Amino acid sequence: MPMKSYEVVMTPIHQEGHRWIAIFAAVSALLFLVGPTLGWIGLILTLWCVYFFRDPNRVVPKQEGILVSPADGTVCAITEAIPPKELDLGDEPMMRISVFLSVFNVHVNRVPAAGTIKKVVHINGHYLDAAVPEASEINERVVVSMETEDGATIVFNQVAGLVARRILCDLEDGDKVERGDRFGLIRFGSRNDIYLDKKYAPLVEIGQTMVGGETVIAAIQS
Repeated sequence: MPMKSYEVVMTPIHQEGHRWIAIFAAVSALLFLVGPTLGWIGLILTLWCVYFFRDPNRVVPKQEGILVSPADGTVCAITEAIPPKELDLGDEPMMRISVFLSVFNVHVNRVPAAGTIKKVVHINGHYLDAAVPEASEINERVVVSMETEDGATIVFNQVAGLVARRILCDLEDGDKVERGDRFGLIRFGSRNDIYLDKKYAPLVEIGQTMVGGETVIAAIQS
């Protein structure tokens, strides 16, 4: 459901957005000196920039044994895949759920579960459309492994897209995190993947809309 105008105004802005909003606003002011039409276009783009960097609060589910979606967006793939080799987790495939973020989604990412961060690796790569399956292996990305409070190992990553050129990840090896904690942002269109330990089963389908930090994406199998 689209956000109402007053909700956009009242929603917190991610700190990464302050600099970009200031740049867009300054350029808009200059464009008004050139001509009103260009100025109004610049103003609209500035408002879009504010909208892009919004960082709404979320109500994180409290039940045990669940994982929440690391991002807003749409589930674009559910498949088995070998976890990133940089994390040294072996060659046994894990169930991978991929969430594609358009430029209209909230881009602040959230930790899927409470636990301990084991390893964080930044990998240089290409900038294919984040919706294509190959993006998880060849695009620029940050990959993270963690041990959950349930004793499971999960992996989640941030994948740059066709327009994205900057990945922010605040996590470091050894960090203690809570489910739903903010941990980073990908600027201007992207993808998040989550790799599941065998004890978890997916609870979502391809095409389903995700709300980062709120939507339960998987749960421990009974």
